Amino acid sequence: MTLTTSTILRRNALLLSILALFGACASGPRLRPMTAHECMTRVMYFESNRSSPDGMLAVGTVVMNRLQSGLYPKSVCGVVGQKNQFAPGVLSKPMHKGRDLAAKMATRVLRGERHPGVSKAMFFHTAGMTFPYTNMHYLVEAGGNVFYEKRKNARRIGDPPFRNPSSRTAQTKPHLIRIAEEPRFAKPVSVSHRTAAPATHGGALAQMTVADLIAANGN
Repeated sequence: MTLTTSTILRRNALLLSILALFGACASGPRLRPMTAHECMTRVMYFESNRSSPDGMLAVGTVVMNRLQSGLYPKSVCGVVGQKNQFAPGVLSKPMHKGRDLAAKMATRVLRGERHPGVSKAMFFHTAGMTFPYTNMHYLVEAGGNVFYEKRKNARRIGDPPFRNPSSRTAQTKPHLIRIAEEPRFAKPVSVSHRTAAPATHGGALAQMTVADLIAANGN
């Protein structure tokens, strides 16, 4: 049977429609662009190790600093999805425990809240690590990450990993000695009942009793 051109066209159109329908079913929500809130939730979730609100807030502050700097993509999802900048699969891996907290913190960041310790920092890495660079000016450690700005000659190669000042060994406070803490084993001072009389010109001191002293003072 010979098919006409119109029949062939109609059949091809039907096949394309079926393929498009199955493709949409297979892809599901992935065909829908993510919102800024979803992207922020994800970067907080994967980069802060679901550690704490403080750590998530710090990561979100870096994202917003990059967005507002003019040096990075012009959307939250563009910043988060930039190649080799954040955790692999940050926009595709499934989230589990800790997702609700990340979503709450994403809302707070998008409403304007920022981590005060992060300031204008646009970079961070895992805490406890060191790198052979001298331009990493560290600001704060939060959520298992340390956040830094790039400044010339900020560190020396070989410097120890950054720690928050409050986490370093506290200085020993001076110990104030009280009267009550004087040694109990000190020997009592013996008091003699004899005292020295006033010195005479060119003469030796004469020994006097307490009675002699009273008599000398006219009492």
